Amino acid sequence: MNSDRIYSMVIPVVRRMVKGRMGAGRRRYFEAVPVPPGRVLFLGDSLTEGGLWPDLFPDLATSNRGIGGEATYDLLERLDAAINDPVAVSLMIGTNDLHGPRDLRDTAQVAGRTEDIIRRIRESAPSALFLVNSVLPRTEHFTAQIRELNERNRSAADRHGATYVDLWPTFADAAGAIKKEYARDNLHLTPAGYLAWAEVLRPHLAPFAVTERA
Repeated sequence: MNSDRIYSMVIPVVRRMVKGRMGAGRRRYFEAVPVPPGRVLFLGDSLTEGGLWPDLFPDLATSNRGIGGEATYDLLERLDAAINDPVAVSLMIGTNDLHGPRDLRDTAQVAGRTEDIIRRIRESAPSALFLVNSVLPRTEHFTAQIRELNERNRSAADRHGATYVDLWPTFADAAGAIKKEYARDNLHLTPAGYLAWAEVLRPHLAPFAVTERA
């Protein structure tokens, strides 16, 4: 069976069984250890959490505030605490909404919550470089929805003075599914996937390179 069909059936059940916030332990850690100011902030779900950003960008001062399993409605709850005068923000969110609770999956709703996130980040960090990454392709099961969501996200980024980062040309195959070498389960990235993502981000983040360390 298509992996995305399985996610769509299983994940809502898992969330009901957990009966709590996704990534509760990581949230508690973030509450105890606030993000330092002046960082390149990576914000999102497991795709962000899985990135070894200090190794991918050794010349940047980075903070990883990704939490696996989160959807837009989860990130909205913790967003204010994650923003502390960053020099740049890289946001990727929305893929978990696609297989979340059925009454929250509508593409327009997901895009609306994403725009709320974009607006609040821009208000909290008005001078930061703000990169809104496109939602990555998955299997063909979600291709049409992701394309529509990304077009809405592109427009939202433009409205709020953010830079839209289109990852689709790098990650999508001819059928609109994620390239096999970049994802181990049609969703979570392989090392090659993170290297590819980093290469797209690198020109945007180059101005924040730290050339000397104490």
